Amino acid sequence: MERELWPVLYRLVREVGRDFSQKYVQIQPWVLVACSLWGILHDRPAQGACEQANWGKTTLRPWKLPSPSTISRRAYGVGVGMLWRALEVRLRDCREPALIAFLDGKPLPVGGYSKDEDAGYGRGAGTMDRGYKLHTVWADRAMPEAWEVTSLKVGETTVAGELLERLEGGGYVLADGNYDSSPLFDQAAAAGYQLVAPIGHPNAGKGHHYQSPHRRRCIEMMKKDEGTSQFGRTLYKMRTAIERSYGNATSFAGGMAPLPNWARRLKRVRFWVWGKLLINAVRILRNKGLTSSLQ
Repeated sequence: MERELWPVLYRLVREVGRDFSQKYVQIQPWVLVACSLWGILHDRPAQGACEQANWGKTTLRPWKLPSPSTISRRAYGVGVGMLWRALEVRLRDCREPALIAFLDGKPLPVGGYSKDEDAGYGRGAGTMDRGYKLHTVWADRAMPEAWEVTSLKVGETTVAGELLERLEGGGYVLADGNYDSSPLFDQAAAAGYQLVAPIGHPNAGKGHHYQSPHRRRCIEMMKKDEGTSQFGRTLYKMRTAIERSYGNATSFAGGMAPLPNWARRLKRVRFWVWGKLLINAVRILRNKGLTSSLQ
């Protein structure tokens, strides 16, 4: 799989990187991004891409490789970060967003004895854990509409509000019961979306504190009374697509496996996730025969 994806990734980085050349540097940003993506694709630290011997027989590589110190010094800079963002936008814009989006998070735990000061304790996959969490909004495109990586101790609703503010277009956002919050319903509506989440309390919407009108609409949509429209509950059954999105992102060589031991501290974890999302996006477009749109 790595051999099949690397040619598309490499040519994409070369093409997009033309618009991000820098003066007075020997190593251009596209070289740093290519080396970082090569390492992430092969589940190795980016410093491993600084040695010619590690590239095997492929000719799709920079003719001059950076030193490990150059990657450490510049890989997280603004200029290189702008190129990463441009790659993300290019892959996302290959298709139009769907009417239905999915909001959820994926825990990225670390070992209990890790000295990582940025990793926090919080709710993981059905249990308390320590590490990070990837928060995403997917809308049937190769890249998420919005995403963020935080410590596991950061509340899901806090990050969800930031993600909803980045959305464009309109439609429905399906989420689980953890996102039942009047402010989130209002933030989704401000972005043109109706948030749909299960609200199990029988007296939901009848309290004396502020009740978002968009939350009240969700309650009406999800009612089980006879004569109530089945639209809301039928719509919510489609939420299983988010599980497939996360599952597909982890089920191939070079995919989003558990955090490697060298990906520690929030900055490194975020760039590792960023690389995995880009790699997964290229795989999705390749499987759907849409890589020609990247040319």
